[in-house]
Amino acid sequence: MSKRSTPLQNNVKTVNQSLLLLCTHEYDIYCRTEFYNIQRQHILQKKPIRGGMNDRKGNTIVERKHSHVEICLHGDVAFEGNTTGFERFQFEHNALPEIAFRDADISTTFLGRKIGAPLMISSMTGGYSEAATLNRRLAEAAEHFNIPLGVGSMRQALDNHSHRESFAVVRKYAPTVQIFANIGAPEIAKKLTESNITTMLELLKADGLIVHLNAAQELFQPEGNTDFRHVLEQLTLLTATIPVPVIVKEVGCGISASTARQLIEAGVKVIDVAGAGGSSWQKVEEIRYTRQYGQENRFSLPALEELLNWGIPTAKCLLDIQALKRERPGFSAIEIIASGGIQSGTDIAKSLALGAQLAASARHILKALHERALEETIASWLNDLRAVMFLTGAATIEELRHKPLITKP
Repeated sequence: MSKRSTPLQNNVKTVNQSLLLLCTHEYDIYCRTEFYNIQRQHILQKKPIRGGMNDRKGNTIVERKHSHVEICLHGDVAFEGNTTGFERFQFEHNALPEIAFRDADISTTFLGRKIGAPLMISSMTGGYSEAATLNRRLAEAAEHFNIPLGVGSMRQALDNHSHRESFAVVRKYAPTVQIFANIGAPEIAKKLTESNITTMLELLKADGLIVHLNAAQELFQPEGNTDFRHVLEQLTLLTATIPVPVIVKEVGCGISASTARQLIEAGVKVIDVAGAGGSSWQKVEEIRYTRQYGQENRFSLPALEELLNWGIPTAKCLLDIQALKRERPGFSAIEIIASGGIQSGTDIAKSLALGAQLAASARHILKALHERALEETIASWLNDLRAVMFLTGAATIEELRHKPLITKP
């Protein structure tokens, strides 16, 4: 028998929801005004906001993180003409499912631990005081659904002690779920110190470290670092010494089978394909660039559209890496995360059938938080997933992985 909420519990829930609405609304206003205040200050002081593909003296990291959130929430940053590829597939319907909808078990495992569903809240933000509000809410949702959570790049936590709480807050509000630290490939290339690694892991009591590969983003970022030499060499050294598993993820351009092979041979345990079809970080950075300089003058207009939509579709990444794992039995234990355009439980289900251990989402989760519907959105995705399991006759996630997909004509 389900427990009924008391009037007092309902009142507390209403107050908590009201406080969340206020915090989210105020944070959105802060992001917008803070970004434009920084821009206005530079104009009034007649100081150029310096930049360029390899210039690290541009906007501060704090401003960049603010603007990333604001642009992802309100900017037109979706891929055009390059989809995830999920729309090409559909499940074969089972008219005799022989299960009850309520009995569909969506729990699974990730890196040897049981989780509530094959979904991860992907890396988003951190490194400035206001990010603590976002990360707290994401952590609370992860704890509620018993799903993994990745934080945003922790470079700022290494550079500035005052920003560490915006990351540490996630473990406070998600004490039992898997949490993953995060650092970028350019930082890996420069060789992290043992102290750097210890700081990131201890700050979160992290279950693993995500290394994000973001060459296209850095290329478009006004202050981007486009020196990706020695990343693989340093990654190999890192995986050999770090006490937790290393996850390597792209940020929206996908990971090919050939790159996956190099990563696996370097000791990486999990690959997050983060394919094309969702958010284009090239477009995010292009918006920042044109805000600063007024027009794009780095690339030719004919090439610009292709570069802004550059990447391997998420579904193709999954298919190609799944084929690689079949060809190389020694790679069978490597786990794959599907991200890049995940926006429903049907996308999650297709990801599993295409070889992923779980799916992950960032921008759609962030938008749900902004729209005050974070838990409701995740719950609806998980109900989507149960619906697919019911209509294919899959009582468990493991059974769903083996259900046939039909390629649409």
